[in-house]
Amino acid sequence: MSHILTMVEEKPTWHGIPRAEIEWHPTVEGSLCIGCGICVLGCGPGVFKFDYENNHAIVTKPLSCKVGCVTCANTCPTHAISFPSLTYLHKQYKPKNVIQNSRKEIQEKKAQYAS
Repeated sequence: MSHILTMVEEKPTWHGIPRAEIEWHPTVEGSLCIGCGICVLGCGPGVFKFDYENNHAIVTKPLSCKVGCVTCANTCPTHAISFPSLTYLHKQYKPKNVIQNSRKEIQEKKAQYAS
């Protein structure tokens, strides 16, 4: 059984797309999770909480997940965490003007990102 608890969150856009419109967040397969907590401790945005009663991670803030990040899945020793395919994400680029929006944003924030 996969575990995800959806909470109402107000999040910004991702390259011009409201974050709520991007289906990107981890799913934890509870039967595979060994309760090591690596994902909970390693997630900077705090997407996970730990269910001490059932000894496994749960997703409590899915919209806080950084779009495209799969660090938790890559570090999970039992492959208990999955994400939508990157193909899904890449298919959003053209119809939602992700590349154009990103180029505009990088120019607007030149002082922040210039080397």
